[in-house]
Amino acid sequence: AEAPPPPPMADTGFSACAAENCNASYDELLTNISPYAWAYAGIALGLGLSVVGAAWGIWLTGSSLVGAAVKAPRIRSKNLISVIFCEATAIYGVILAILLLSKIGDGSEGSSGSLPEDWNYNQWYFAGYSLFASGLGVGLTNVASGVSVGIAGSACALADAQDGSLFVKILIVEIFASALGIFGIIVGIIQSNDAEFPST
Repeated sequence: AEAPPPPPMADTGFSACAAENCNASYDELLTNISPYAWAYAGIALGLGLSVVGAAWGIWLTGSSLVGAAVKAPRIRSKNLISVIFCEATAIYGVILAILLLSKIGDGSEGSSGSLPEDWNYNQWYFAGYSLFASGLGVGLTNVASGVSVGIAGSACALADAQDGSLFVKILIVEIFASALGIFGIIVGIIQSNDAEFPST
């Protein structure tokens, strides 16, 4: 007699399948993705989003700076500090990517085709998810920081072109906007502190 077909899984969002390696639920789907893939995705998002934040901020502040410098050439040099603050968000992403890369193992544990019998799966998955969350958190924080620094830098350039005494006052706002990225990388480092891939 043939085996009965598997029950429908409409409540999980997956269609029923009878294959041996079928992902029957979201938890199976997520655990079937290698922790190394999660870790490298976190590193890519951390670095990539940080660069996006920096580029966005430089675009915002740089265009205003160049435009305002046409009427007030004196603002060109001192307002470049806004561009430096934006670039710092990309540097935070590079720092985090280097730190997270140092936590990833060489992947040699599966070279024989299977994992060892006493393999620590909990630590393995924790490390992958932790590095993913750390990279994603820092990347999103740096997007917010880069955009806020860019907008503040744009306002700083335009205000300085009108009244030179406003430069220092708005620069303080920029410093606080840049601190958002520092908060993100501090939390990201703490979050990934215990993430160590098990070794054979």
